[in-house]
Amino acid sequence: MTKKSKGPRRKTRKKLSKKVRERGLIPASVVLHEYKPEDKVVIKINPSVHKGMPHPRFHGKLGSVISERGSSYLVRVKDGGKNKIIIVRPEHLRAFPD
Repeated sequence: MTKKSKGPRRKTRKKLSKKVRERGLIPASVVLHEYKPEDKVVIKINPSVHKGMPHPRFHGKLGSVISERGSSYLVRVKDGGKNKIIIVRPEHLRAFPD
């Protein structure tokens, strides 16, 4: 028997795959979007960008930006009753519509 894979992308065949018409380059407006502290954001992982990718358990979660760290953002997310702070690049964030 072979050992079971325990990598960070396991069990994400559907979650970290793009639809046919979503493939290709991401728009520059997504990468260049500036978020301010206390902005509400949705974590939507872009599987074609591996750098700054959060753990797949946070995909689809709503969080609030705490601060900027280099070209990434610190985001507070509620996970199982606890507040967790994750470091995410803007390619994996979307502004939450108010």
